[in-house]
This record gives sequence, C-alpha cells and structure tokens, in this order.
Amino acid sequence: MQLPILPLLAFAPSLAASSGTLGFALGNKKTDGTCKFQPDWEADFSAINTDSGSKVVRIYAASDRDTAKSILPAAEKTGGQYAPQYKDKVYAITVGSETLYRGNFTGETLLAKIKDTKSAVGSGFKVSTAESWNKFMDGTADALITGGADILLCDAFFCWQGQPIGNATASFFDDITQAFGHIQSVAGSAPPELWVGETGWPSAGSTYQNAVPDMTSAKTYWDKAICGILAWGVNVFFFEAFDEPWKPVSVGQDGSVADETHWGAWN
Repeated sequence: MQLPILPLLAFAPSLAASSGTLGFALGNKKTDGTCKFQPDWEADFSAINTDSGSKVVRIYAASDRDTAKSILPAAEKTGGQYAPQYKDKVYAITVGSETLYRGNFTGETLLAKIKDTKSAVGSGFKVSTAESWNKFMDGTADALITGGADILLCDAFFCWQGQPIGNATASFFDDITQAFGHIQSVAGSAPPELWVGETGWPSAGSTYQNAVPDMTSAKTYWDKAICGILAWGVNVFFFEAFDEPWKPVSVGQDGSVADETHWGAWN
C-alpha cells in the first residue's frame, strides 16, 4: 500500500510562540470538485492569513492532482515557508493519516515507512504521521514514539464520538491530555514535537448520536476548544479551512451516514 506524503506548509519564518500555533487543514479541490491551481492556493493562503493571522496549513496527498507542483510555488509567492528546492517552505511531512486507526498497518510497519521517507527526503525535514488520539493513548503507536518520529499529530473529533457540544470541550482536553501524556511518558526526556492534527465541529449536516451540527455549536467549539487549547500552548490544526461541498457522504463504523461538507471555518 502506497501512503500519501502530506506536507505541513508554514509560510512564516518561525512557529515559535508563547501560546499554541494555529494551523488549518486545507483540501486540494475547489468547491465544484475540480483541481486547485496556483492562483487558487494563493487566494486560500491570503484569505486564511487575512482573517485568522495563521500562516500554517496542512495539506493531503501531495502527489494527487499535482498538489505539490502548484501549492509550493504559491506558498513561496505569498511569503510562505516548503523538498529540496522548497525546503524552507515545508515545516514537516506526515506519512499517511490514521492508518493505525483503520488497521492498515502495525506501529512497526508504519515506522519503517516513516524511516524510508526520511531517508528519501534527506535531512532538514521533520517526518512522521497523523493518528487518532486513542491510538497514541492505548500504546498502538508506541513504536513511532520510541523509533525516532520527529513530530506526531493527534486527531480528535468529538462530533464523531457522538458528544453533545456541552461535553465536547472537556472531552477534547481530557483525550488530548491522555494522548500527549502517554507519548511523553513513553518518550522520556526527548519527546517528539506534538500537535493536534485535526479537530473541529460542523456548522451544518447530519446529527450523529448526541452531536448536533449547527453554527452555534461550531462557534462554541471554536471559542472554547480551539481557543482554549491554544491558550494552553498546544499547537492545533483546525479541520478545516473551507467547506467542501463536493465531498460524498461518509459511512461510520456503526453504519450511520454523515455529511462531511460543512466543516469549514469559512464557506
């Protein structure tokens, strides 16, 4: 199975901050489902930076639809930071996403793929993966923690856990604390850099158990969960920057059907 290579682009000279760093997940298709090209990426970067001040994005499947070919020059043109000729624009590279959660690989197999990627891209890049928070907490990902992963992204979606919005922020803080705590305990004195890799709340769509997607809940999650964890000094990628109306419905592990088109901070 070939894993997607997923760069984290930083179009700023430094990510250091007293509070956490805010980034946004960013899809590679326009609202009509067609491919984005360099001017589209430039417009996305400009909108994100203007409205939020954020200069970091997480993209998916760099080889798909020539994403890297068009996004990297766009990041450079808009003041951004990216392999080898764009090394100053790429903050990190993740290999795959939630492959342990889906059961695609063991931790040891995924670690081998991460090491292969590190060897291929050379020095100067942080390389690892993104995984569901519970796979970091329960020990499934321990091989990555002890095997030299440079950066780990913990994904956490409390809408998909069926949580009511009133419980979502507390659950978010608790679950991320458990995941990060386990990672730091296993890693000892030299833990990898940690980010929340994906989290958010939909502004519309299908109700899932006790989780209701609406604008009020989405704003509450932003104000309390996102702003709250940033204030704790935790780096977080909000899922996602823009609504993606082209997306098909998804089917959960319990067979329920859900709409994934209204997760954007902007629409």
